[in-house]
Amino acid sequence: MPEPLRVAIVGTAARADYLYGPLVQALPEHVTLVGVWGRSEASARRLGESLGVPPFTDLARLIRETGAQLGIVSVAYGANGQVGLMAAQHGLHVLLETPIAHDLREADAIIGAARERGLKVEVAEQFHRRPLEQIKLKLIEAGVFGRVHSSFSDFAGHGYHGVSVMRSYLGFDARPVRVVGMVRDYRLAPHWSFLADTRGERTETQEHALVEFEDGRLGIFHWTSVGYDSPLRWWRSSRFLAEKGMGITVGMAHSQDERLSLLTPDGEAPQFITLERRLERNDGGALRAIVAHTGDPEHPTVVWENPFATARKGHNVQWHDDEIAVAGCLMSLVDAVRTGGEPTYGGEQARLDQEIVLAMQRSSREGGQPVELPLER
Repeated sequence: MPEPLRVAIVGTAARADYLYGPLVQALPEHVTLVGVWGRSEASARRLGESLGVPPFTDLARLIRETGAQLGIVSVAYGANGQVGLMAAQHGLHVLLETPIAHDLREADAIIGAARERGLKVEVAEQFHRRPLEQIKLKLIEAGVFGRVHSSFSDFAGHGYHGVSVMRSYLGFDARPVRVVGMVRDYRLAPHWSFLADTRGERTETQEHALVEFEDGRLGIFHWTSVGYDSPLRWWRSSRFLAEKGMGITVGMAHSQDERLSLLTPDGEAPQFITLERRLERNDGGALRAIVAHTGDPEHPTVVWENPFATARKGHNVQWHDDEIAVAGCLMSLVDAVRTGGEPTYGGEQARLDQEIVLAMQRSSREGGQPVELPLER
């Protein structure tokens, strides 16, 4: 194995402490945490003490004294683009939070700064990397469903998250060319907000978009701003309609069911694919794999294996699905740095997901007029 890459966490947002730090420390064969950077001495010190590494308020000094090669940017939502650019300008390969930047010019600046310096950029877009999404993508890649004609993100996630899920079924190489969008605000009856822990009247912003791709295929996106914490908006689904079958995720946020179907041999009824979660023990433990039993003679079994089932030598890591997904983002960057290849998602794809969101909003402002892609670059 090559030497572990030396990682610094750039920023002191909550995910730096409860998510990124522990993930890095659980992958010692690949990465080692060497320091943290924060704007203020107090916040940097708190994070450094929590993770057991030295704190810095000077990023250049952090890199000089620790030899950091890779930066995980974890800052306040609005500062993502600014701090991501700073990390790239200081010579770090970067894993950025979502979105890559709120403004496309900021995204272009990050991508350009990294390209000029021969650096890699990955974005922690984990929604399409979760195990249940990965097994669906494996089935599509294997040709079980044939060509996917249309894809729906039906409250699967907000903005760029939901758009990434929708695009993943069509393939990230499919080029969107036109967006029609409608964004509307509506008042809601008083109810409890899980995230804010408040009760009272609320206003939701509904977002709806139709995305046309170069090859004639379609993507449909729906979201509501209260989709994560309102008992009024409990539905969560993603879907695809394909040549030989279809896939539908149905349910609530933390209780979802996958309905994947092909045809029975007589072509007269749906034949449902069985998904089996294989754990390390018969009574539980770490997720080892998800196995799809298709009933298709050409592809009777399709398997997604959890690459982190034994992330720590001699110890099986019992991560939940979102931790597995974010660890996949990190390892995509690590592999790209080691091989000289490209991350599996990367800055350009993250920019495109944000671009579709901005095009939807522009179309709505212009009365639902189609907006051509790409936007001005």
